[in-house]
Amino acid sequence: MDGKGKVAIVTGSATGVGAEVARQLAARGCNVVINYTKSEAEAKEAEAACKALGVETLMVQADVSVDADCRRMAQAALDKWGRIDVLVNNAGTSKFVAHHDLEGLTAEDFQRIYAVNVIGPYQMTRAVAPAMQKQGAGSVVNVSSLAGVRGVGSSIAYAASKGALNNMTMSLARALGPEIRVNTVCPGFIDTRWLRSGLGDETFEKLRASVAKANPLKEASTPVEVAEPIVYFALSARHTTGETLLVDAGTHLGASMRVER
Repeated sequence: MDGKGKVAIVTGSATGVGAEVARQLAARGCNVVINYTKSEAEAKEAEAACKALGVETLMVQADVSVDADCRRMAQAALDKWGRIDVLVNNAGTSKFVAHHDLEGLTAEDFQRIYAVNVIGPYQMTRAVAPAMQKQGAGSVVNVSSLAGVRGVGSSIAYAASKGALNNMTMSLARALGPEIRVNTVCPGFIDTRWLRSGLGDETFEKLRASVAKANPLKEASTPVEVAEPIVYFALSARHTTGETLLVDAGTHLGASMRVER
């Protein structure tokens, strides 16, 4: 997977999966746009890690729920390098609310979560599409969640937004081919600071142990494992579009029915 000379925008790339995706793309030669909303210090660390791999970088503060910010970020990449080859729609948000607590989510909660998790990827894709179409090739990878397939996760609003993102992937793949491929990666549990802060240390540790015990691979995913298929879709998989790939160590298969002997 050679990305030398290519340009990749990774939204929400200051920390976690986004930062690891940016690093892995840089390791393959891609020049990278590091995007953040609030985590400037972490974004600088992610940028430094990419620069250390010998590529050029651009750090852009932007909120993907704001269309003007999306267009500004795409234009910044074009102004610097004259091309955009890869877009990874990684930026996301949620509110941690138990699914049985129907009073725990407001209309405003849904609107904010959808604004970032669904409208944001749409706006970013729209912003980069003309450049990708003009150059005759491009790849968009949406970072969704097992929540969008199984109706689980941090809240009903989050699960619903990721389900919408999975569906939108198919629509965009149809609309933007043949020049642009659009695919989705759906992680399950990921060992990240974001999830730990949302759940709290005790709940996080219990969930990580439970996930690792229950899935067939007996592991909880880290950003490294999740980033690998994202980079594959971004730089390879030339005949794959409209695909939704579950990357969860087999958690979606449910509890094992194997009888131990």
